[in-house]
Amino acid sequence: MMRAFLALITTLSLSSAALAQTGVRPEDILPPAPAWSGASEQLAAPADHPWITPSERTGLTATPSYNETIAWLRRLDAASPLIRMEVFGRTAQGRELWVVIASKGRRFDSAKPTLLAQAGIHAGEIDGKDAGLMLLRDMAFRGKDALLDGANLLFVPVFNADGHERTSPYNRPNQRGPVSQGWRTTAQNLNLNRDYLKADTPEMRAMLGLIRRWEPDLYLDLHVTDGLDYQQDITFDFNGYGGRGARSVAVGRWLDGVYRPALEAGLKRQGHVPGPYINTVDARDPAKGIVIAPSGARFSTGYGDLRRLPTVLLETHSLKPYRRRVLGTYVFVEESLRLLGRQGRALQAAVAADAALRPTVVPVASKPGETPTGTFEFLPIQQELYASPASGRREVRFTGRPGAPMRVPVFGQQVAASVQRPRAYWVPATKPEVIERLKLHGVRVETLAQARAVPVELVRFSAASLAPNVNEGRVAVRAGGFIRERRTEAYPAGSVRVPTDQPLGELAVLLLEPESDESLWAWGFFPEILQRTEYIEGYAVAPLAERMLAADPQLKAEFQAALKADPKFAADGDARLAWFYQRSPYYDERHLLYPVGIER
Repeated sequence: MMRAFLALITTLSLSSAALAQTGVRPEDILPPAPAWSGASEQLAAPADHPWITPSERTGLTATPSYNETIAWLRRLDAASPLIRMEVFGRTAQGRELWVVIASKGRRFDSAKPTLLAQAGIHAGEIDGKDAGLMLLRDMAFRGKDALLDGANLLFVPVFNADGHERTSPYNRPNQRGPVSQGWRTTAQNLNLNRDYLKADTPEMRAMLGLIRRWEPDLYLDLHVTDGLDYQQDITFDFNGYGGRGARSVAVGRWLDGVYRPALEAGLKRQGHVPGPYINTVDARDPAKGIVIAPSGARFSTGYGDLRRLPTVLLETHSLKPYRRRVLGTYVFVEESLRLLGRQGRALQAAVAADAALRPTVVPVASKPGETPTGTFEFLPIQQELYASPASGRREVRFTGRPGAPMRVPVFGQQVAASVQRPRAYWVPATKPEVIERLKLHGVRVETLAQARAVPVELVRFSAASLAPNVNEGRVAVRAGGFIRERRTEAYPAGSVRVPTDQPLGELAVLLLEPESDESLWAWGFFPEILQRTEYIEGYAVAPLAERMLAADPQLKAEFQAALKADPKFAADGDARLAWFYQRSPYYDERHLLYPVGIER
């Protein structure tokens, strides 16, 4: 088996090398790019400008290395009083993570609203970095410093710096430029935009610290998307888009009613084609509809919604040329900063209103909606089908020509599980990694100075199993059922009480409630409760079982019913004895018992 696997890897490596030697470029396999010329073309600096960015020097076709990027920004920092830089963390490979702080005045004016724009969380999707360098330069030297009159800007040029340096022309086969792109995941092969809740990576821990320190009023997460071809070049999303499903109700309303129309208008003025993040039901047939639904808390937009931080996901379209995407990203960040300067107080009022929310019922799991919630005017690129000798079926081929607008259905999601918000959770001192995660997010906890017996509700899983595959460096756990028990639990010194009557109370529920599909339990932080460490031999359990049958008529009736209902169980002597062992006083009473107490 190993020999065959190594042979396959060798064959793939030789095929990749052969492909590279043919001179086939990644762009050669992509659909033709539609012609485009927008007003945002004027944003690019002329070739002789003293502060031309490294990407502009290539005509916005290539992107600089991480070291070249930071060197250019350091020169800008030294030359402009509006710009300064700070290290806010390090990557798994030890690279420094930098944030650029753009503000007017000798000291950062915390009275102004602050925009945090983050590029390169997926390092191959790097449009935001080169757009940000251009915008910072223009605020410093090309007359756009007025953008900082009403707001501050925090800019992270590359969040996934290790992935940025794993660069190749072959990293993103569905993307047109830059010439060489970084890698999607970190040096630990973890996707940062799945790590917001579990916070396993040093990069995410640093970002959460940056958010806690600066408390930005608006957070932009800058990406590139693929999937199929269409006319839109700049798409974006947030929880609450179209009035759908925001936990931060007032923020969702502001983003949808104020932010979205302003950004769409600004992008259109500059010649871009904005729209919602396009996630199709069937990429081969967009007429079946698109999905516009709130994101889960592992993603930036879902996490921001949960912690009352207005968060917007930008997804430029991968099949558009890099130049067009960078210019569109520039406009997006610029318009966001301008709007925040005008509307910052209104947004802050919305955040304050949501921070005061204490929902009695908290949705903790969701599933796809089955019926449309509305329609959307999709702007397609014409496509045709052809017989592929490689796949042996008919494949889609995009022509590069605009198609007629299509009115397609929009699907959302529905709540799959909800819980009553408890008064508090109790996390034992034996789970320091869980307590540390709570503090990392900024959740307020009360630490016990001495041991205490507490009446709580505990959850026992009727069954539990490990997921068949590793997901983001963890083996997820699935619960077969939830049995809630009232008992008095002893919590040692160092344990914490986590009240839900706090601005991040709903975040605490999602982290600690075992029915939450985003909980630390679901991510596999409690594998030890699946393990049984004491057993009983057949020579001991058989006479024990016989005595139990003789002494308890109700137990005997339950056993006879189980035998009748399941012939496989009836024929399995070990399973029959295990049935009695589980109902005996010898059985481990903490097996499958979730140790986080729930205070009602």
